[in-house]
Parts: sequence; structure tokens; C-alpha cells
Amino acid sequence: MVKIALISDTHSSLPENAINSMEDVDEIWHAGDVGNPEVLEKLPKKPLLRAVFGNIDDQYLQRELPEEVFFESGGVKVFMIHIGGTPPRYAKGVKTKIKNYQPHLFVCGHSHICKVVQDKELDVLYMNPGAIGNHGFHQIKTMLTFELDQTVKNLKVIELGKRGRI
Repeated sequence: MVKIALISDTHSSLPENAINSMEDVDEIWHAGDVGNPEVLEKLPKKPLLRAVFGNIDDQYLQRELPEEVFFESGGVKVFMIHIGGTPPRYAKGVKTKIKNYQPHLFVCGHSHICKVVQDKELDVLYMNPGAIGNHGFHQIKTMLTFELDQTVKNLKVIELGKRGRI
């Protein structure tokens, strides 16, 4: 069993209570819009970090991070990209990639809207953790935690307080 913390859209801000929620996970996934590379340095060091760059990330982060990743964790195939759209209206090219790779789990950020839904047409679980940073239109900072053991288990939405406050 693999414990995951999923975050996105830090926009150069990482709340202390988010760090506390990531202390006992095996992997941290960041679905883009890191903002400042120092955010990644502030994350707990023990967990494996998987991250993609987002549309606000500068050339440095674009060189350091991939635009998209395909991987397996806890027996679950995962596809992660920053701008993914939402079922059934995915961003350009994303639906084709999902059909070709056939992940069990599709992860994206960008919308600042926390949403988890099963796409029955593509047979994939869609996850967007919302936004954890202070910039954007979201009202509440959110992240997801869950476990992988051939499937997603013990999914939790963690609310970290109002945007603009730490």
C-alpha cells in the first residue's frame, strides 16, 4: 500500500498545515503551477516527489519538471498533467492520451476546483486536488490524500483554510 498526498497550484505559497499533512505519506504528487522552486524544497524530504510544470511556471521549472508523466504506483497506472480539463470536456489532446495509455487514474490541476469523479466512458478516475496556494479564485485551499493498493482507497479531501491566509 502506497500513501499519496496530491497537491496543485501552489503559486509560490505552501501553507504550513499542508506540510504537516504530508509528513507521513510515501509519495507527494504536484499537478503543476509550482510558482517558485523553493516550494518544492520546502516539501518533506522523505516522500518520493512526482511533479509536472504548469502554465505559470518559468523556464527553470519547465527544464526541471516534465509537462506530463505516466507512471505506476501501488499497482495503479497514473497519467498526470497540469491542464487536463474535466470529464467529458478534456483539454486538447488529453482524451487521446487517456485512450492510448489507459490509466486507472488521471490527475490534473489548473482549475482550482477540487473534484474527483469516475469517467465511465474512458474508465478512468479523474482527480483534481483544487489549489493549495493563495493566488486564484478558489475560496478554500484544498489537497487530497489517499492510498493505492491496486485501486484508490481511503480518499480524503483536506481543507487548509481560506485562500490568502496561512
